[in-house]
Amino acid sequence: MTVWYYVDTQQQRHGPVDGDAMAALFRDGTLTRTSLVWREGMQQWTALVNVAPELRLDMTPPSPPAPETADTPVATEVELERPLTGRAVFTASEPSYAQPEAIPRAEPAVSPGDSPYAAPRADIGIGAYGRPVAHGHVVYAGFWKRVAASVIDSLAIGIPVGIIAAILGGLAGGGFSSLERFNAVQTLSSYLLGAIAFAWFHSSAGLLATPGKLAIGIKVVRTDGDKITFLRGFGRYWAYLLSSLLLCIGLIMAAFTERKQGLHDLMCDTLVVDKWAFTSQPERQREELGTVTIVILALFGLLLVGLVILAIVGVAALASMGR
Repeated sequence: MTVWYYVDTQQQRHGPVDGDAMAALFRDGTLTRTSLVWREGMQQWTALVNVAPELRLDMTPPSPPAPETADTPVATEVELERPLTGRAVFTASEPSYAQPEAIPRAEPAVSPGDSPYAAPRADIGIGAYGRPVAHGHVVYAGFWKRVAASVIDSLAIGIPVGIIAAILGGLAGGGFSSLERFNAVQTLSSYLLGAIAFAWFHSSAGLLATPGKLAIGIKVVRTDGDKITFLRGFGRYWAYLLSSLLLCIGLIMAAFTERKQGLHDLMCDTLVVDKWAFTSQPERQREELGTVTIVILALFGLLLVGLVILAIVGVAALASMGR
């Protein structure tokens, strides 16, 4: 069922409603031909008259009333100069009728480009994410969604960062102890580049979400729904490492806290929420895991099972060789 949103004469947005309700609103005068309406799939708000065929509305304008005329035409007498003769001269002229001026019927122009009622978009990214909309329902990203996002990020961010760190470590090698210097530079570079990458993706300078979070459909915001800064994102990365070092207890906390916050979220005043949270369309949030999350978790689980089997086989082989 297609749901619609509309703007009333008081410039207030309403919805969602179905097509029959839109037709009823038009019939009772709540909506006019120029009322702004929108449904999912449309690029921007448009006048009701433009979607009348889709809603099966009769938009035929009423015929203009006939101009009021007198019951009998009024003849305009034209006085002509009569010759000075002895005979009577009769003159007559055709009656003239005033033609009513046609009143042009102009439709008001609707330009929603700069309108505050521009079509809602995914509120994630530089241009699409505006001021947060408070007082709406918020779906917090649960533990398993965050695990799936971390698995994707370990590939999408971890591999490029590791390659660059290895190159930097190789370029900086040599000197008093090439092996130790290589390891130190590579390790430091990997952590620093990782912090910069995660801070950029999570902050207002980036997309408010890493590639993994984008794929899962979640984002990182402040506890009031606002965007986080680059420096806060930079500090959140090191807090994330701290949560991982404590036997991952700081990460597991996200499964039990009220707003699904890990230790690093509590330290940095952040939330991980659905990408439609704190927007003008909170009804588009999803509580369920989603297809991408389920697929990633399944593949990750199979990988772990395979590693466990390989470990068991390797231990058994070493044990048999030692006999």
